[in-house]
Amino acid sequence: MLQELFNKLEHYYDEMVEIRRFLHQHPELSFQEYNTAQFIQEYYEKLGIEVRGNVGGNGVVAKIYGSKPGKTVALRADFDALPIQDEKDVPYKSLVPGVMHACGHDGHTATLLVLAKALNEIKEKLQGNYVLIHQHAEEYAPGGAVTMIEDGCLEGVDVIFGTHLWASETTGTIQYRTGPIMAAADRFEIEIQGKGGHGAQPHKTKDAIVTASQLVLNLQQIVSRKVNPVDAAVVTIGSFTAENAFNVIADKAKLSGTVRTFNEDVRQFIEEEMEKIIHGTCYMSGSTYQYTFERGYPAVVNHATETEFLITAAKEVPEVISIEESEPQMGGEDFAYYLQKVPGTFFFTGAKPAGVETSYPHHHPKFDIEEKAMLIAAKTLGSAAINTHNE
Repeated sequence: MLQELFNKLEHYYDEMVEIRRFLHQHPELSFQEYNTAQFIQEYYEKLGIEVRGNVGGNGVVAKIYGSKPGKTVALRADFDALPIQDEKDVPYKSLVPGVMHACGHDGHTATLLVLAKALNEIKEKLQGNYVLIHQHAEEYAPGGAVTMIEDGCLEGVDVIFGTHLWASETTGTIQYRTGPIMAAADRFEIEIQGKGGHGAQPHKTKDAIVTASQLVLNLQQIVSRKVNPVDAAVVTIGSFTAENAFNVIADKAKLSGTVRTFNEDVRQFIEEEMEKIIHGTCYMSGSTYQYTFERGYPAVVNHATETEFLITAAKEVPEVISIEESEPQMGGEDFAYYLQKVPGTFFFTGAKPAGVETSYPHHHPKFDIEEKAMLIAAKTLGSAAINTHNE
């Protein structure tokens, strides 16, 4: 049966590419994916597969029922794009100015749609049920996973699998990890209120730029000197804004950035320690401040049994040339919320374009994937889904 599924996926590979390129040309930002959601829903309707739209927002959930009793397996793909101008010179370049699929979500969607088509054609031979979760708004917190879960997308689900096409890794590679594989992704903003004045009279001011500059350096001591070196963490200042004329000392400065952690205790510690450092730095300069720390997605923590099972399933795929343990990744993913509710695992499918030594990174204006990786992802997900019933 697994070989029959693989044969069907190979037969429909050109359609998979066609879908991916259509979506690549017509990207939509997080929480604005109305046309994409409609495209997904209509695809299932044409196949006669049970489908529900507007799940938790723009989410779409389809279900395939096998003819034999068994577990209910969920497979998830995301479908939002990013506010980036597509700079690739390819026929399928984005047609929407300032918006592109720069992270592979178009490929995730095409992979799951065609996998569902193939599974539906062999449903009389399948055990259990298959839930196809097409999630909106992965790129922008609070994300789409939470509201989709609240709207019942995991109802009756026993296990869940998901993958990310990973352009930095060689096509044919499957990367897994038991436990934390992607970090909690939080963001913060700090606004310093000093006292502005003439650039020639600094003694009459409380320079917000100097205070903010000291704060940038002081915050670096949290990870380097206050977090146990065995606990990975990142505190990054991504934006420093203080706009004034050349001869004016700033009264305001604004910092924003991100914190990435795997350990929940470390996450809490950093949030609180930042407050202490901000307070102390501003006290020294006689400035005041406003500090907001917004929690984003929690860490993606894979379950051991399902991860081991994924490794076994990947070995069934002929195109998989290497199965490797992944290093923990500091990127965030709201797949974390699914794993808090049901057992499962999230893995990376290598998708480095052929003929390049170094691929453009995710979220880059020239980002692209090797489309053959979609077939490998579909076979690996399909192998995991079907073989779940043989545990």
